Amino acid sequence: MRDVRVVLIGGTSNTGKSTVAGAVAERLGFEHRSTDGLARHPGRPWRTPEREVPPHVAEHYGTLTTDELIASVLAHYERLWPRIEELITDHARDGAPGLVLEGSALWPERVARLTAPRTAAVWLTADDTVVRDRVRAAGRYEEATEGERLLIDRFLARTDRYQALMVDAVDALGLDRIDVGGRTVAELADAVLTAAAAQARPGRGDGPFVTDEETHDLGGPVTRDDVRRIMGRGPRGGEQP
Repeated sequence: MRDVRVVLIGGTSNTGKSTVAGAVAERLGFEHRSTDGLARHPGRPWRTPEREVPPHVAEHYGTLTTDELIASVLAHYERLWPRIEELITDHARDGAPGLVLEGSALWPERVARLTAPRTAAVWLTADDTVVRDRVRAAGRYEEATEGERLLIDRFLARTDRYQALMVDAVDALGLDRIDVGGRTVAELADAVLTAAAAQARPGRGDGPFVTDEETHDLGGPVTRDDVRRIMGRGPRGGEQP
């Protein structure tokens, strides 16, 4: 790991990215940050002891279809990417503090085009039932009203669809993904560190990352039109997630 100064951990919501990233950062003595802290987008639509669901969040999940929710969040990630890339580049420089950055905004095709040295990336995945159970537990689904359950269900639909698209992209690019099922945080941190250590000089053509020339046929950054096209044919050429 001496040659890796930035570790990126992507994945859909509720796969444990933040917890695992914190464990990896502690082991490496790196800074730990989340892409969620860089800009706001309607977040998790359920009450907590500290706050009610903001009206704009309830409207977002209550009025948009799953396809529209996906288009909205991917468009947000696209706008956010220059800030993410700048953060990665700054920490990859000689003498800069190490960084573990996690978040769903780490879209595979954009990460694959990074030219920052000493950067490694993995994506966490989880069975749909695992994600569902975690989201419902966080949202106290059994105690929620019918309206609150609707918002949670819409969030879950977007989360499941995002993971299907993300896995398709990760596999198409030959990037590393780790299933969280049945593993402790320590075991997942071990798996992330093992994958990162194996990624020699990613972004330079001799690691798992690839160049623009090698990915031009994948369509570039995902836009709303891309999402509509993908939804029309399914993430695997016709198979609906």
